[in-house]
Amino acid sequence: MTRYPNTRAGITKAVKRLRTLKATRIVVEATGGYEEPLLEACCDGGLWIARVNPRQARDFARATGELAKTDAIDARLLALMADLFADRLRCHVALPLWQRELRGWLRRRSQVVMTLQAQKQQSAMAPSEVRKLVARTIAALVREQAAIDAAIRTLVKEHATPAVQSSKGLGPVFQATVLALLPELGHLDRRQIAKLVGVAPMNRDSGQGSGKRRIRGGRSSVRVALYMATLAAVRWDPMMKAHYLQLRERGKLGKIALVACMRKLLGIVNARRRDELRAEGHAMV
Repeated sequence: MTRYPNTRAGITKAVKRLRTLKATRIVVEATGGYEEPLLEACCDGGLWIARVNPRQARDFARATGELAKTDAIDARLLALMADLFADRLRCHVALPLWQRELRGWLRRRSQVVMTLQAQKQQSAMAPSEVRKLVARTIAALVREQAAIDAAIRTLVKEHATPAVQSSKGLGPVFQATVLALLPELGHLDRRQIAKLVGVAPMNRDSGQGSGKRRIRGGRSSVRVALYMATLAAVRWDPMMKAHYLQLRERGKLGKIALVACMRKLLGIVNARRRDELRAEGHAMV
């Protein structure tokens, strides 16, 4: 098994090697963003590549009876997975440069927000002399977040469409998240997009028994942004507020009603984006 470092030079060598092998399908596991440079390099080089969820890959390995885990075993089973489930794997599509840049800003914003929250919590319990140092760190992080937000607003203002701006609650963070992390918006139907984001209830039926349906999986970053947008929408948007109250009057729990509103809001945005794409000459897949 040949190894290549996850650097620009290493990725270039890996792509050249894959070309010489005339690989028809390349499969990689998601690794928190570390796989993205390879994905983009393969796409730019005209190679077919798909990204799979590590949990699904591990579940597949267990289903084959393989309980051990090494890099060689993982590579062999990923190749087998690509062969058996070729029709279910989605080829990665290279994003425009502005979307890649927006993803980078969002990732950094998430890191800054988490670090800022941790620093504020630590400051409350620290001695006075330590709090002075923490205060400087907090001030620097606040300035950095402001700069990041300004860069995100600039990109969103340039590339956002009416579809992701058309309802109350769809603020800059939601718009940026959808633009950067949900490029499938408008290309899928409402059920597919709900499942992709992770707000579609999954059946748990067996025989004559019907289990309680729950949402599972999906893109957590998009789901969090959608949740925050829905909280604002059910308060300020008359249609979404009426839908939420109707669900509550029917006896739905607050959280269940809110998830249903998340699904509805996503469906509305998806339908509007679909109409925009059709007007531009694109087709749904």
